[in-house]
Amino acid sequence: MECRIIGCGNAARGDDAAGLLVARRLREWGVDTLEHSGEGLALMESWRGHDAVIVIDAVVTGGTPGAVTVWDGRKAPVIQDRRRNSTHAFGVAEAVELARVLGRLPPRLSIYGIEGRRFDLGSAPSPEVSAAAERLAQRLFRY
Repeated sequence: MECRIIGCGNAARGDDAAGLLVARRLREWGVDTLEHSGEGLALMESWRGHDAVIVIDAVVTGGTPGAVTVWDGRKAPVIQDRRRNSTHAFGVAEAVELARVLGRLPPRLSIYGIEGRRFDLGSAPSPEVSAAAERLAQRLFRY
């Protein structure tokens, strides 16, 4: 079964590039990936018709920068705190919850969040996030 891998983020906002870094690394190894801004409605459209989907994005949960958390997008709500900060107005978490309500979730949806710490415009990804993105790309390549 072919898995759709979607790396989300903004390359101009430091650690928000986490998902893009993973997608780009996998593409270097010949894996078909999609880079995405993380805008929710377009994200829902990008996974339509796929049985298995992996979404990778930066998160801020208060954890250690570079830590990777995995959620099963079909089992539990992804939105924990609606007051959180995000670089996406309607992003990954909102897309998953709307797709759940509309019955448009893929049969298998895994969400990988890489804990970020700096999201300033024009900043580079932190060393912790860059290293985590590389490790996650290696893990997914073996998947």
